[in-house]
Amino acid sequence: MTDHERCRWAEKDPLERAYHDTEWGVPERDPRALWECLMLEGFQAGLAWITVLRKRDAFRAGFAGFDPHKVARFTEADILRLLADAGIIRSRAKIEATIRGAQIFCEMHARGESFADYCWSFTGGQVLDGGGTTQAVSAELAERVSKDLKRRGFKFVGPTIVQAWLQAVGIVNDHSAGCFRRVG
Repeated sequence: MTDHERCRWAEKDPLERAYHDTEWGVPERDPRALWECLMLEGFQAGLAWITVLRKRDAFRAGFAGFDPHKVARFTEADILRLLADAGIIRSRAKIEATIRGAQIFCEMHARGESFADYCWSFTGGQVLDGGGTTQAVSAELAERVSKDLKRRGFKFVGPTIVQAWLQAVGIVNDHSAGCFRRVG
């Protein structure tokens, strides 16, 4: 137990608390890790993040460590394998969206476009201060990013999912005002 004040959503479950204290909101610059988080946020659609967090290791095993170059080559046999894997969220639409997302990642890479540079381009490479009390700032950004991701062909990237992703990967600092992880 720690005497640190943290974001309210991370106060109850020890796994969420550890995730918050070590990962959530830390600016991520690795393209693979940014893509992995976006795909996992897509699997969260309609569910609680803790569900995904509890299954993250199984997701990583099932999706080849979220190596987009490997996932991009997944076949129907891989889809069927994943649909039979009780360790993950078994949604054909979300599995197919992840495979397509890997293909888009690889297409960007082949054109010389870094996924990390793309992700951070929306804020000029800087962390956007979400204010710590309201998510209005990040909501406008999430709308823009969502629209562009959809234009590129990504699925399960609506504004709510994108906002959660922007916060998780630290593009937006939305730690609550009193949270010990809040910077600035």
